[in-house]
Amino acid sequence: MHDTNAAPTEKELSQNEHKHEFRDEMIRFAFIFLLIIVPLRIFVAQPFVVSGASMDPTFGSGDYLIVDQVTPKFGKGWQRYDVVVFKFPFEKSRFLIKRIIGLPGETVEGKNGVITIFNEENPDGIVLDESYIVHTKNDDFSTEVAAGTYFVMGDNREGSYDSRAWGTLSEDLLIGRPVIRLFPFSAIDINPGLNE
Repeated sequence: MHDTNAAPTEKELSQNEHKHEFRDEMIRFAFIFLLIIVPLRIFVAQPFVVSGASMDPTFGSGDYLIVDQVTPKFGKGWQRYDVVVFKFPFEKSRFLIKRIIGLPGETVEGKNGVITIFNEENPDGIVLDESYIVHTKNDDFSTEVAAGTYFVMGDNREGSYDSRAWGTLSEDLLIGRPVIRLFPFSAIDINPGLNE
């Protein structure tokens, strides 16, 4: 008959010790997760999966990106040629990815697929170097970019629904800039879409 008052064996003590160690590790992990990972995910960087072909060939549907939400807002700000993820103005639960073409206070003009920017530094206009464009569209338009807004376009000019159709993008809808592409594995890189 087993003595319930008997002292625990060495094996039982070892098992109890392992259970306590495992529990302590789980508590430690949960604490780190809540203290570091969750705020990092909410305020600093978040994943984004590209859907659609509006940024071909720079980004394809299914590309998995990590988006920096902090640097553009507190660093040098939003710049021309930045690829940005933002809330769609007419459906804010939907996120899109495009490239900034026109900055606040500028006029963006498109003629036969060539983009010209008019601003204080270039009152006669400066033609943008868009060597990254493969899919062109020979449309004509002219848009004044108001303060606090940006003119954005997809790199696939033929297949992008962008500022040419729905107007300029309010700065408060900008989420961040892709800093890492993790998938597809053959295209892993840092600062994907950067126009140098």
